[in-house]
Amino acid sequence: MLNESRNNQNLTHCCTLECLYMITLFHQVSVTIVEARQLVGLNMDPVVCVEIGDDKKYTQMKESTNCQGETERNIFFHKWALLSDPDDITAGCKGYIKCDIAVVGKGDNIKTPHKATETDEDDIEGNLLLPEGVPAERQWARYYVKIYRAEGLPKMNTSIMANVKKAFIGENKDLVDPYVQILFAGQRGKTSIQKSSYEPIWNEQIVFTEMFPPLCKRMKVQIRDSDKVNDVALGTHFIDLRKIANDGDKGFLPTLGPAWVNMYGSTRSYTIMDEHQDLNEGLGEGVSFRARLLVSLCVEILDTSSPEVMSSTEVKVEGVPKISERKNNLSSVATLTTEFQTASGSNINQELLVWSFMKQVSMSATGKVEEFFLFGAFLEATMIDRKIGDKPICFEVTIGNYGSEIDGVTKLKSSSGKKSGGDGDEEETELIHGSSDEEEGDDDNDLVSVSTTPPMKPVITDRNYFHLPYFERKPCIYIKSWWQDQRRRLYNANLIDNIADKLVGQSITVTQLKCVRITLPQHSIPDIYIWMMSNNKRIAYARVPSKDILYSGVDEETGKDCGKVKTIFLKLPGKKGFGAAGWTVQAKTEIYLWLGLNRQRKDFLSGLPNGFEENKMLKGPGSQSQIFQLRVHMYQARSLFAADSSGLSDPFARVFFSTHSQVTEVLNETLCPTWDQLMVFDNVELFGEVGELRDDPPIIVIEIYDQDTVGKAEFMGRTFAKPITKMADEHYGPPRFPPQLEYYQIYRGNCTAGEMLAAFELLQIGPHGKADLPPIDGPTDMDRGPILPVPLGIRPVLSKYRIEVLFWGLRDLKRVNLAAVDRPRVDIECAGKGVQSSLIQNYKKNPNFGTLVKMFEVDLPENELLHPPLNIRVVDCRAFGRYTLVGNHAVTTLRKFIYRAADKQANNWNTQGAHTHTSLSPPPEEIIVNYEPEPSIKKMETMVKLDSGGKKKKRKKGGDEVEEEEFDESMLDWWSKYFASIETLMEVRPSVKIVYHKELEKEFDNFEDWLHTFNLFRGKAGDDDDQNMADEDRIIGKFKGSLCMYKVPVSDEMQREMGFDSNMGMFQNIPTNDPINVVVRVYIIRATDLHPADINGKADPYIAIKLGKSDIKDKENYLSKQLNPIFGKSFDIEATFPMDSTLTVSVYDWDLVGTDDLIGETKLDLENRYYSKHRAICGLPSKYAVHGYNVWRDPLKPTQILAKLCKEGKLDGPHYGPGGRVKVSTTQQHYLKYEHLALTALKHWEDIPRVGCKLIPEHVETRPLLNPDKPGIEQGRIEMWVDMFPKDMPAPGPAIDISPRKPKKFELRVIIWNTDEVILEDDDIFTGEKSSDIFVRGWLKGQQEDKQDTDVHYHSLTGEGLFNWRFIYPFDYLQAEEKIVISKKESMFAWDETEYKIPARLNLQVWDADHFSADDFLGAIELDLNRFPRGAKTAKQCSINMVLNEQDIPMVSIFKQRRIKGWWPFLGKVEAELQLMTAEEAEKNPVGEGRNEPEPLEKPNRPDTAFLWFLMPFKAIKNLICNQYFWLTVKLVVALLLVLILGLFIYSMPGYMVKKLMGA
Repeated sequence: MLNESRNNQNLTHCCTLECLYMITLFHQVSVTIVEARQLVGLNMDPVVCVEIGDDKKYTQMKESTNCQGETERNIFFHKWALLSDPDDITAGCKGYIKCDIAVVGKGDNIKTPHKATETDEDDIEGNLLLPEGVPAERQWARYYVKIYRAEGLPKMNTSIMANVKKAFIGENKDLVDPYVQILFAGQRGKTSIQKSSYEPIWNEQIVFTEMFPPLCKRMKVQIRDSDKVNDVALGTHFIDLRKIANDGDKGFLPTLGPAWVNMYGSTRSYTIMDEHQDLNEGLGEGVSFRARLLVSLCVEILDTSSPEVMSSTEVKVEGVPKISERKNNLSSVATLTTEFQTASGSNINQELLVWSFMKQVSMSATGKVEEFFLFGAFLEATMIDRKIGDKPICFEVTIGNYGSEIDGVTKLKSSSGKKSGGDGDEEETELIHGSSDEEEGDDDNDLVSVSTTPPMKPVITDRNYFHLPYFERKPCIYIKSWWQDQRRRLYNANLIDNIADKLVGQSITVTQLKCVRITLPQHSIPDIYIWMMSNNKRIAYARVPSKDILYSGVDEETGKDCGKVKTIFLKLPGKKGFGAAGWTVQAKTEIYLWLGLNRQRKDFLSGLPNGFEENKMLKGPGSQSQIFQLRVHMYQARSLFAADSSGLSDPFARVFFSTHSQVTEVLNETLCPTWDQLMVFDNVELFGEVGELRDDPPIIVIEIYDQDTVGKAEFMGRTFAKPITKMADEHYGPPRFPPQLEYYQIYRGNCTAGEMLAAFELLQIGPHGKADLPPIDGPTDMDRGPILPVPLGIRPVLSKYRIEVLFWGLRDLKRVNLAAVDRPRVDIECAGKGVQSSLIQNYKKNPNFGTLVKMFEVDLPENELLHPPLNIRVVDCRAFGRYTLVGNHAVTTLRKFIYRAADKQANNWNTQGAHTHTSLSPPPEEIIVNYEPEPSIKKMETMVKLDSGGKKKKRKKGGDEVEEEEFDESMLDWWSKYFASIETLMEVRPSVKIVYHKELEKEFDNFEDWLHTFNLFRGKAGDDDDQNMADEDRIIGKFKGSLCMYKVPVSDEMQREMGFDSNMGMFQNIPTNDPINVVVRVYIIRATDLHPADINGKADPYIAIKLGKSDIKDKENYLSKQLNPIFGKSFDIEATFPMDSTLTVSVYDWDLVGTDDLIGETKLDLENRYYSKHRAICGLPSKYAVHGYNVWRDPLKPTQILAKLCKEGKLDGPHYGPGGRVKVSTTQQHYLKYEHLALTALKHWEDIPRVGCKLIPEHVETRPLLNPDKPGIEQGRIEMWVDMFPKDMPAPGPAIDISPRKPKKFELRVIIWNTDEVILEDDDIFTGEKSSDIFVRGWLKGQQEDKQDTDVHYHSLTGEGLFNWRFIYPFDYLQAEEKIVISKKESMFAWDETEYKIPARLNLQVWDADHFSADDFLGAIELDLNRFPRGAKTAKQCSINMVLNEQDIPMVSIFKQRRIKGWWPFLGKVEAELQLMTAEEAEKNPVGEGRNEPEPLEKPNRPDTAFLWFLMPFKAIKNLICNQYFWLTVKLVVALLLVLILGLFIYSMPGYMVKKLMGA
């Protein structure tokens, strides 16, 4: 919302920069208000209010201003939000606000998108803050929600409250006073309260007025109980408007019902304090049926131009006709007419009555009531939590209130049947006919509903779980219920689901298919709830959608689980089901469910497995059993959950199958256990037919636990699997047997928690017993006691590998148990084998290892996908032989560390401007480059080519005069390359520099070409949603090193690759890790889109750099009130690797009082850059120069760098030959003329076989600034780069000057000579002729306070004005950026000046001067001094087309053509002369303003027309009388005549009367 301080009302543009943070439900909401435009009103001081729930934030008030500002923020980036007045829907748009919105969860990282062009952002209509598919122009609409009645409300009269009420009132009435509340788009509507009613009837409608399509997609419908203290929600239902509307060609507005909607919430047990009340509010999945409500919804689009439409958006509540209990046909009209006539005693208009009757809602729209039959059979109940295993357990199944022991509904009331079913017609509706479900079963009126299984005491399965002994006889439930027959809707939904399942199962390559599952908004049959009860207490539940088990005679219309055995896991209700408590299984059931019409009941057992038969006496089917043996091959797991404070776990697996359970051995302190264990489940008794058990065996549940010394084992995750089944008469052999090891995803709650590698097989025991089972062939060289290893046919085939480990060093180790790490060591383990690093004697002095490479051999699977993880552990060796675990890291995949032989063929390569010479004679490792210098460049070492000819030609309009312009190379500097690279200016070719829009390490794989960084973790991992974070809080340090693995024995080729030093293995030619002194040169260019830190929406940023013990703060050079500051600074820091390897660059906000605030920071790992083969120590420029703006800044010349790389790569060369040829061969030469050739070779070093890689070019990297207090949200970006120079090499040259360009002082002299054809605004009072008192006003944009006016040319009759007047405008100008620089204080209380950069534009306006009123504006023109149309030579040639058709008019720049004279249009014409001079030139040749000295201008020769009326008096009088005041003159003459006549009459009347009296 946008509020305004009511001073006045006018503002065209206002700008507010402020970021608002709100914490709501563990999420951070960041809203950045950028600016507002097109606000309706004058002179107002706007304030933006952001409201989320009950939390409100306000921006700073902005006084009337037209300033605009921009900043970038997060997800919804620079979107325009439309403002409207909710109290006046006919008013239309009230303006727009540009804003950014981000919702950030813990651990989320939001990247600011790359900045779009200003043109794109200014496109308001194309960049509105609207969801996808919502049009920019929306209409107002009314939403009519009709509430008819409700049924099945929970009885609120507990025994205590009922007795109290009976004692005071004397009767026992219903204790619920229901009403319906609807929330939609921030509006709230309520029906009336129905006192003491469990089946209330309202017949009311709630009307909302909101725009369509609405931004709020859901409507919240609640039934609430009115109470004097606090109203309580009984149930909640959400109507999704997207599911009841269609915006296609055959679309329709949101339409619903009349239909019954079901409400779910807490259990229907009646307690004063309901622990699951949140479920009734719609927060979470409901655990019980609460009520159902008959509603309808329709939408009407409003015509806001109609005067009948009310402009208010106030919610209204109106009455509606009640639902008719009669059939909706015209035959009932006659009966109704008779009743009306009898009641009223008069005749009724038949047409009016028909119209009124048809408006009533017929109950036939909700469907005819049918009797439904629900059958369920519990085939198995296992994995019952041991906490409830000591008491008998039963299961209750309910559908609606049917089957509930509390409500006890067994039959439908006769009245309800009449209401719902019309006249009791047994015929099906037309929609149901033809659906192949018309068969009628025999009525079984003796069948009594049984919704609860018999209580049974559980039997112990293992230490954690129990099971119920359901063996030959399975308990069943039968429930009859009555519902409106809406099966056709459910059939259609099941039909679409079946089609989607079949299409998903096929490989569709032609068209990408998006399957949309149907969720019915008009679902009349409630869902089925299965409750496990112990000691009359509800423990756990499961919810089954009714459409999934609905029966139909057509297979495609049948629910996916109808007549099938389904595995259902019961869970805790409400909040108990969240977190660690909810991850444990309360019970696992194998249940068979069937729902259909009662007359279709004969088919309810058709889906049971063969062998079951119905036994009504025992209330359950019985069957014969089959005996099986289950073999579980548990091989290994990886990336498990860290359950201990050390960051490791002691995992073991518990396997459940049917009523059996076994556990693996416990492996201590690992996240990647290799159990290699076979678990055999003997004599597993399963019930059902053999063929069905083979195709669809029961599932296996595997749970992973962490063994703790004290307390019970902690749950780590769970996965499910189905075994491969072998029947007794099948052969045990390929392709199905033996089973292959597979990875199974482990889940902990909703999050992944690792993977498990295992195989499962279910073998039937035949008549000959276990002798027919395949033998278990385990490895003969393993002796693990009773633990059986995985058999040979299933365990992977192993090969011997050698793993080489490069131990480089440890970094950033934090304290462990309050003690600093002093003597750390790294232990490497893989598949039971491992190696230890050397001990670091003093971590603070040198955190690197003394011995670089160690290796060990291990047996690993030949299949790379089955390789076990490699574990890295860091321990601290402390006093008295104690070892403390610091942290660990698991390398889950080793594929990228496997050594692969290099391609033997050499790549022939070339470059632009160079030719490749290939022949049969050079060996494969020889690379030849022929460099041909371009003839247009003569001094390659001192200049950079500007374009193909070095000159630009410009042809003047006459065609005969041609001038040539040469670039002034002295005008080029480092910023020239920078702006050319970002395509802001094209001073030089843009290929000379690369600007990366992200961190440099992300472009080069974190510089892990040979030295990798492994994060070390410690501490218990986060639960549930916290697992999705980056685990940054658990990082305790870093291990730097690398791995290399290969098969042994080693081939001869690999032996040659190892080189001469066999101790280094495959890590040849790597540098030593001894400490090295380095000069780090940090270049900070600029920061962009900084987060505002001050109350004025700005910041005063400065740079702070920290590297090791060096801490530099450039506080004195802060930039005032800038969000996009240009720093242009370089800093030299001496550092010692590896101790000082992390560079931190921070941006702080300077404050006059108090401590400075951190805006954001970024961190760089310099060590990996320094040692990378990409040579990130100093970027390679595109050209070689010894001086100038493109000077070579590396201490080594290109030839030296190339020679060094060839030496390190053991390549011969390079060789420089005649004709600009260089090749890698036998000799080496150094000549200055070869530097360019060597640089060309370096730029294509990545094409060199075996040793080549891309070398870092000259660059600028863009890094995000982050603030630890606001994690995940970028606070801006910083552009920078880093050079590093070893101190044992030649000293580098001076740092490149990247200081911001200083503006140059100019003086613009504008002479206004004449005007012509100016609009004549005034009418002469004497002569009546049109005239104007003309004067011209001018100023440079941004310097309105320095505007200058000419004198006034009075009484111009033709629009011609003569002035000869000079304006003088001194200004500071940045020629590279084409901006005028203005420094001024924002207010008199400002501490220092603020710098603004404004486009160089000259504004000229022509005015009509008035003495006693405000001057009248006549016209204006704005000239961009860098590009404006050349003035016309004469006034006749000057036209408005010079401005409208700029592409056809030659354009000039005053900075290139220093003096221009001509005519320009501005609702008239002005002749002006523009002259630009530097400050030095202006000082040498001073001039005066206006016509003053020095060099005064001549006074114009203006015609003397000021007293024209005096020279021609008769003409002036004629004009006054005949033209200006004709009718006024006529009226005055008539009035004078009348006065004269009246005077004469009064004068002569007395004498005349005397004469009459005297008789004279």
